[in-house]
Amino acid sequence: MRIGFFIGCNVAFNRPDLELAVRFALPRLGVTLEDIEGQSCCPTWGTLPSIDLAGWCALAARNLALAEKKGVDLVTVCSTCYGSLTRARNVILSDTAVKQKADALLREIGKEYKGISRARHIVYFLHREVGRERIREAIRNCLQGLRIAIQPGCLTLWPRRMCQEGEEDPFHPKALKELCEALGATVPYYSRLLDCCGMGGMRSTDLSKSLILVERKLRSIKEEANPHLIVTGCSSCLLQLDMAQEFLLTRQRIYFKIPVLHYAQLLAVCLGADIEKVTAMARLKADYVFARIFS
Repeated sequence: MRIGFFIGCNVAFNRPDLELAVRFALPRLGVTLEDIEGQSCCPTWGTLPSIDLAGWCALAARNLALAEKKGVDLVTVCSTCYGSLTRARNVILSDTAVKQKADALLREIGKEYKGISRARHIVYFLHREVGRERIREAIRNCLQGLRIAIQPGCLTLWPRRMCQEGEEDPFHPKALKELCEALGATVPYYSRLLDCCGMGGMRSTDLSKSLILVERKLRSIKEEANPHLIVTGCSSCLLQLDMAQEFLLTRQRIYFKIPVLHYAQLLAVCLGADIEKVTAMARLKADYVFARIFS
C-alpha cells in the first residue's frame, strides 16, 4: 500500500516529532510512504481562497499533481490541509470556469492536474484502508486502563458534502474513537465533543476569543470525561490544546493539565516507538501516563 506523505506547514515548522511518529508507525502497518518533493503550503482555507479562488485552487492542485505524477494519493495529519486540499479539488472538479483559470496557472509552471489523486486524512485512511484489526495485531503496547478524550477537529467533519471519506454522521463522529479503542483505551463521551478548539483564523485575529473556546472545551473534557490524555487527529488542534493549557494555567483559568497527543503519536508509542522522540515537542509531557499504563 503506497501513499504520498503531505507534511504541511504546522508539522514541518512546529511539530517535527509528529512527522517522526508518522514515519515510524505507517511502515509498520504495511504502508509505504512516498515523499512528495517540492510540496508547498496547502494553502490554508482562511487565506488565499478569500482573495483569489483560482490561485488557491492552482496551488492546491500543484500539490495534488506532484502526488498524481507518482501515482499516489496524499495523506495528511492536519485537518486544515485535508480540508483545504479536499475543497480545492471539489471546486476544480465542479466549477469549469475556475478550473480553466487554475489549469492556465499550472501550465505556466509546467504542471497538470487531472483530478485523479486526492487528499486523505490519516484518521480515515487508517480506519478504512489499514483497519482496526491490523492495528490491534501490530501493537506492542496496549492502552488498557487508559481514558482518552478525543478531539475530532472541525475540518474533517464539515461541510459534509465535500468530506467524502468522512463520518457517516458528522454529529456523532466515531472513526477516531474506534481507532483509540483498537489500542485498548476507553473513550468516554463529553458534551463539547464537537466544539471548535479555537485554533486557525480565530487564534490569529482574536486570541482572547480563541482562549474562551478552548477553555470551555478543556473544562468539559476534565469535568465530564476526566481523561489521562486528549487525542486529536489534527496538528492544528494539537498545537492549540497543548499550548493553551499553560497560558490558561498561569492566569488561573483552569486548575489541571491533560497531555495532548496526535493519534499518529499515540499509535507510534503503541507500536514500540521511543516516547521521548515521537512526543519531543509536547509542552505537556505524557511520559508518566504511559509509564503507569505500561507497567
